[in-house]
Amino acid sequence: MSATVAAAQEASGGFTGWVISVMEALGGPGAGLIVALENLFPPIPSEVILPLAGFTASQGNMSLVGAILWTTLGSVSGAVLLYYLGALLGRERIRAIARRLPLVKVEDVERTERWFDRHGRATVFFGRMIPIFRSLISIPAGVTRMSMPLFLLFTTFGSLIWNTVLVVAGYLLGESWHLVEGYVGAFQKVVVAVVVLAVGYFVVSRLLRLRRERRAEGAGDG
Repeated sequence: MSATVAAAQEASGGFTGWVISVMEALGGPGAGLIVALENLFPPIPSEVILPLAGFTASQGNMSLVGAILWTTLGSVSGAVLLYYLGALLGRERIRAIARRLPLVKVEDVERTERWFDRHGRATVFFGRMIPIFRSLISIPAGVTRMSMPLFLLFTTFGSLIWNTVLVVAGYLLGESWHLVEGYVGAFQKVVVAVVVLAVGYFVVSRLLRLRRERRAEGAGDG
């Protein structure tokens, strides 16, 4: 273990220290394993793991190319598991869940499925570069039974771009790798804000629609 990595591990502690220790001990395969877990458990932040992989590579514990390839393999492995989770759920189970949810209709699910059937390739590709959606996008791909070769192709290329950018940034920044976390964290906050606004718009518009329908029914009864 290099003195720089040891100092970073001691200073960081907690989750970051654990990530550094795994990568230092296992090299590229360790980085791939952690990224696979990050795909399965989105709260594990890729904006920490990937720059750390680059930083670890800069200290000679693995090559830069190895860090990129292993983390991409980890991304694809986690995405495939989530794809099969979506396939296991299937369309009928998703619709059954939708019937039990307030304000959600089966027609909403069917409309989403039709949209994904038309735009699934681009959605999977670009979704791999958007925080939060990076993991979740694999589930609707499985639900709609997107072609596995196409899923692997677009997942691999999308993951490769995202991982390369963050790993190389961590490699170049060295001990200042944590700066990447700040920029990606700000991007993630924007994504969360957009999602919250979209959900809020859906809820409000659906409540207003239900109110109009009830008024129309009341007028008809009168």
